[in-house]
Amino acid sequence: MTADRNRTEIVVGLVATPPDHPAEVVGRLARELADRLAERVDADVRWTTRGGWGEAAPRRDGGAEGLLDDLARRRADEGWDVAVCLTDLPLHSERVPLVAQASARRRVALVSLPALGLRQLQAVRSVVPDLVSRLVPDLAARQRPAGPGLPAIHRVLGTGGELRYVASRWNGRVRLLTGMVRANRPGRALGGLSKLLVGAFGTAALALTTQTIWQMGDALGALRLTAIMLIGLIALVAWLIIAHDLWERPGRGTPAELARLFNVGTVLTLTLATAVSYVVLFAGTVLAAALLIDTSVLEQTLQRPVRATDYLTLGWIISSMATVGGAIGSGLEDEETVRAAAYGYHPEPDGYRDDKES
Repeated sequence: MTADRNRTEIVVGLVATPPDHPAEVVGRLARELADRLAERVDADVRWTTRGGWGEAAPRRDGGAEGLLDDLARRRADEGWDVAVCLTDLPLHSERVPLVAQASARRRVALVSLPALGLRQLQAVRSVVPDLVSRLVPDLAARQRPAGPGLPAIHRVLGTGGELRYVASRWNGRVRLLTGMVRANRPGRALGGLSKLLVGAFGTAALALTTQTIWQMGDALGALRLTAIMLIGLIALVAWLIIAHDLWERPGRGTPAELARLFNVGTVLTLTLATAVSYVVLFAGTVLAAALLIDTSVLEQTLQRPVRATDYLTLGWIISSMATVGGAIGSGLEDEETVRAAAYGYHPEPDGYRDDKES
């Protein structure tokens, strides 16, 4: 710490690991953290923030303690007063999700973004000032804020400056899974499957001209159509995982529990992306059927009066069948765009540089 103009300067290092979704959160938080620290912690301190990232593939075997040790070494090397790490690793403490952990002895803290749920940026804006206030010795001795008061935090464990913010057992796990999907950015996976959607539309266009398909849709009930749809979506997700090797395997650097969470995050992300693709395909198929198939032609094939729901049924069965055809097209996708859906895969984002390199 240095004195400047009768004000104490405290340098807060923000580290994102891996440099993907956490880096975006760090970039936005760094621009406003100094003002929030002055407002929430101490207005008489001149707060300075420094941003950076950790390894592209963060060390997974040490859990929270391993990350804190790595962060403490980074803090000392950079000459920061305190450091806070934002990570997308799902962490646990006593078999419940760990939201954050602070170590006054090492003057570092970490926040697990997935444990915060969907509104992660708003949550870090609240929790990071509280963590920083517990890391500075002079400030820690004063009366500190009662805590961030986040719904994600169920209770605080530990004494002194060694604190763990943990979630509830059941709601915390649900929030963790939704937060993992949020951190994995399903929109990126959806954009990466553009060729799949094009292939599915091509299959659907061909099926629209087949009267046998019209008769099949009329003969099948809602239960069978639902089963066909679910089988198609499940087969597509399974094909994407197998064809592009998205399944995380436990190993020396990845514990079995963490690998399971990674795989759950990957499956949920792909399921959401393929479900949205199916809705787009269904809407496009129904519209094309209404424009291309005249009611009289459909009535002649079905041998009964046609209702609007018949076009919906036709779009339903064709979309389900075309989804399987889209799986074949997914094999032509760029490997990098599809692998981005794997939770344990972290490409380095364009346009983001560590402050250490500037």
